[in-house]
Amino acid sequence: MRVEDMICISVDDHVVEPPHLFEGRLPARYRDAAPKVVRTEAGDDVWVFNGTQIPNIGLNAVAGRPREEYGINPTSFEEMRPGCYDIRERIKDMSAGGVLASICFPSFPSFSGRLFAAADDKDLALAVLQAYNDWHIDEWCGTEPGRMIPMALPVLWDPELCAAEIRRVAAKGCHAMTFTENPALLGFPSLHDPHWDPMWKALCDEGTTLNIHLGSSGQLVVTSPDAPVDVMITLQPMNICQVAADLVWSRVLKEFPDLRVALSEGGTGWIPYFLDRLDRTYEMHHLWTGQDFGDERPSDVFRRHILTCFIADPVGLQLRHEIGIDNICWEQDYPHSDSSWPRAPEELHAAATRYGVPDDELNRITFENAMRWYRFDPFAHRPRERATVGALRAEVAGHDVSVRSMDRGRHGRERVSLGDIAARATA
Repeated sequence: MRVEDMICISVDDHVVEPPHLFEGRLPARYRDAAPKVVRTEAGDDVWVFNGTQIPNIGLNAVAGRPREEYGINPTSFEEMRPGCYDIRERIKDMSAGGVLASICFPSFPSFSGRLFAAADDKDLALAVLQAYNDWHIDEWCGTEPGRMIPMALPVLWDPELCAAEIRRVAAKGCHAMTFTENPALLGFPSLHDPHWDPMWKALCDEGTTLNIHLGSSGQLVVTSPDAPVDVMITLQPMNICQVAADLVWSRVLKEFPDLRVALSEGGTGWIPYFLDRLDRTYEMHHLWTGQDFGDERPSDVFRRHILTCFIADPVGLQLRHEIGIDNICWEQDYPHSDSSWPRAPEELHAAATRYGVPDDELNRITFENAMRWYRFDPFAHRPRERATVGALRAEVAGHDVSVRSMDRGRHGRERVSLGDIAARATA
């Protein structure tokens, strides 16, 4: 298959929320307390809510910038590509990058919406969360049907309200919801607790896939405060490995057999060893730990319930049959620093060619699995021949995708440690 003939759906991109998000979406009594964007004396644009200031961390919005300008410093909207926060410009950037459709994780509320869950006024929190979900579904995903797969934020503080929100957004055509990799770290009951049963049931009833993004618990695997930031970036998939183990060994997948979970931005190359380790653990220890999978192995349960997702993972493509072809989806990660936009299809195609991935398997990885796991049909809105990398790029011929400096001289380059990042994130 030529790269121009590929069809690409990215199951992990990100939106930098625009300042107008909550305008006209909240009852009058909450308007003054709604999240809002303010400009700091340093010239940064930050969100403010519930007494907390949330910056747009630089690595969250570096699409189109030279790599030497990447960094953790907060940014203003002027220092981002408009496609980070403007849906019409995002669609152009997607087409120029050859991407048919996208799932977009939130930025300032956190991947799991824990910012809203931390609010003391839970009525305000619910109103703000529902306003966010409505904006995401109606405007961000509704502006150009067939180009965005909607995904809702969860009501973390109340599983019954969370179940109700799953059903509410499903009625609007949304069959994906974010969640945290470890609710216990946020002060909630663990994944093993029956506390979450109303949520699991609603997910199954509505055919909604739960998306667990690395870092969604607010913590990443670190070694020491003075370790280089490269250590944290390298170890990011370890968080996803932990939640995968939690789920497979929990009662949840046994008691809710229709549950589907995506491990977002966790990569795939580690999965074959992980599956071997699951089965080895079961074989050697289940007689005394009490685990019982009947005639199945833990790896069978993993493949039935869990979707793995990768950005650039040649080893994962090489080991695709050990993972399960139906359990792999591709991600672009626009506009984050791991993204290869606008040449991400070329990166994927090169790896697929290297390992001899046949066309039918590549199609499953690039778009067919995503359509099935997320109940999404882009071809209801455009014919298949207009959905390819080549056709999409032709539609926006001349759209500027050149790498250009956005550094306005406010921030200098610096070596940073994990302690630096923690301090700035909580400042």
